[in-house]
Amino acid sequence: MIKAADGGFHRSAALAAIQPSATIAITQLARDLKKAGQDVISLSIGEPDFPTPDNIQMAALRAIQEGQTKYPPVGGILELKDAVRRKFQRENSLDYLPAEIIVGNGCKQVIATAMMATLDPGDEVIMAAPYYVSYLQLANLFAAKPVIVATSIDNGFLMRPEDLERAITPRTKWVILNSPGNPSGAVYSRYALSALAEVLVRYPHVMVLSDDIYEHLVYSEDKYWTIAEIEPRLKERTLTANGVSKAYSMTGWRIGYGGGPAPLIQAMELAQSQLTGGACRISQWAAVEALDGPQESVRQAREIFLDRRNVIVAALNKIPGLTCRAPDGAFYAYPSCRNFLGRTTAGGRRVQTDEDFCAAFLVEHGVSAVQGAAFGLSPHFRISFAASMESLDEACNRLKEFCRAMT
Repeated sequence: MIKAADGGFHRSAALAAIQPSATIAITQLARDLKKAGQDVISLSIGEPDFPTPDNIQMAALRAIQEGQTKYPPVGGILELKDAVRRKFQRENSLDYLPAEIIVGNGCKQVIATAMMATLDPGDEVIMAAPYYVSYLQLANLFAAKPVIVATSIDNGFLMRPEDLERAITPRTKWVILNSPGNPSGAVYSRYALSALAEVLVRYPHVMVLSDDIYEHLVYSEDKYWTIAEIEPRLKERTLTANGVSKAYSMTGWRIGYGGGPAPLIQAMELAQSQLTGGACRISQWAAVEALDGPQESVRQAREIFLDRRNVIVAALNKIPGLTCRAPDGAFYAYPSCRNFLGRTTAGGRRVQTDEDFCAAFLVEHGVSAVQGAAFGLSPHFRISFAASMESLDEACNRLKEFCRAMT
C-alpha cells in the first residue's frame, strides 16, 4: 500500500501503476477554462458531435414505458445479444452463439474485463504505438507488461508483421489491434491483416484483441476487414470488441459488446458480475434499435466526417512546419510538430516536447489538443475533427498564428 501524505487515505499499489487518461484530463481542463470565461475550442475529446438518432431515442423511451428498468442479465439481454450476433454475421461474416457474446458498459469496459479475466502478473500485452491511451494503463493496472511496437508516419502508423514477430515471447498473452486506430486513423487492409495473421497462427498461446469501435468510419470504398474474418484459425482466440458509441453518436449510453470464445466470455461475465453487473437495460434496448434499425445516419455521419477530414488535413499541411498524414478512418488527425521543438511561443513558453506544444496552444490560443506522448509516439498531437466546420476553421487559424509566432 502507498501511504498518502496526510497519513489518512491509502491508495493501492495497483492504482500507483496507472495514470489518469490524458484525453479526459485535457478535455476537463478545456471545460474548466471555458467555464471561467475563456474562449475555448475543444478538439481533444473523441465524441461525435451529432445527436443520437431519433429512432434510437424512441426505442429507449418505449423501453422505459414498457417497464424495462430492472436489473439486466450480467452479460446482456438476449435481444441485444441476438442483434449483435446478426451484426457480426451481416457485416463481418462471423458466426457466434449467444454464449460467445458479451455486452458491457462501453467498449472500454469490454476490453478491461477481458484483461482482468486473463492477465497474470508478468504477462505481456503487445500494442502498436501510437495506441489508445487506455490499453497501456489497463495492462499496467492488471500487473502485466505492455510491449510497445513502434510505428511511424512513413509506414502509415501500422504494425509490420516482422515487428510483431520480434515482440512475441512465451509470456505474450494479448496482441491488441485497433483499426481504424485512435489516434492515428490508420486502417489495416485485408493484405496487412493477412500478414499479421500469418505470424499469429504460429503462436497458439497468443490471444488477439481486435478493437473495431471505429469500424463504420472508414473513408475508402474498400470493405472493412477484421482479423477473425480474415483468418478463421484465429477466431477461437480472438475477442472482437465493438460498440455503439462512435457509429451511432451514443457515447453517453455506455454500450459496448464483444464476440469471442465461450470460455473467455464466461470468465469476463464472472468478472463483470462483481464489478458493475449488466449494462443499463434501457440503453441495451436502444442499442438493439441502433444495430437492427435504419443505418442512414451512420452513412451520413461518415460523409460529414470525410468532408471535415479533407478540410482539416489540407489546412494543417498548409501551416509551415507541420506535417499531417490523411487518416484512413476514425475522426482524428495526428500531425507531427517536430519542427517546433526547441522554439519559444509568443507568450514566452519554451516548447521542448509535444506536451509543451499542446499546453501552450491551449493557454495562449484556447484550443485543446492531446499530446502524442499520451499515445506513445512523439512528437505529434491529436486533433479531433468531431466538431463543427466553423470550429475547425477557427482552430486551424489559431494554430497557424500560434506556429507562425514561434521563434
